[in-house]
Amino acid sequence: MIAVDTNLLVYAHREDSPFHQRAAACVAGLAEDRATWAIPWPCLHEFFAIVTHPRIYAPPTPRERALDQIDAWLESPSLMLLAESESHWSELRSLISVAQLAGAQVHDARIAALCLQHGVQTLWSADRDFGRFPKLSVANPLIA
Repeated sequence: MIAVDTNLLVYAHREDSPFHQRAAACVAGLAEDRATWAIPWPCLHEFFAIVTHPRIYAPPTPRERALDQIDAWLESPSLMLLAESESHWSELRSLISVAQLAGAQVHDARIAALCLQHGVQTLWSADRDFGRFPKLSVANPLIA
């Protein structure tokens, strides 16, 4: 199973992104395929926060359009949403300890822990910070 990180969701949505066409094709390919794919819940939250933020995008995505985008992804019958379970803390705690993380770095550890606890084979991300988690396979589908 492939999981998708926030940055690919943002690039797939924002037509002004230089990575838009490739990211949109990647996400659409997953959404239209029969194979299960995943989005961690925190990535959807972060997607909404980023694309609607006026200091990040001028103009930002209108609230309703961002909500509609999330609804469209949620309509994919093969999508699995990744949420915390009772085993989440032990996985997250281990990742934080091994990578010696603090502060904002914990967000990526949370995504990594969700992926690991749900059996994700690969996280698609353009964020190299996931390299801190050697237990998680990460690939950037935007690079040929």
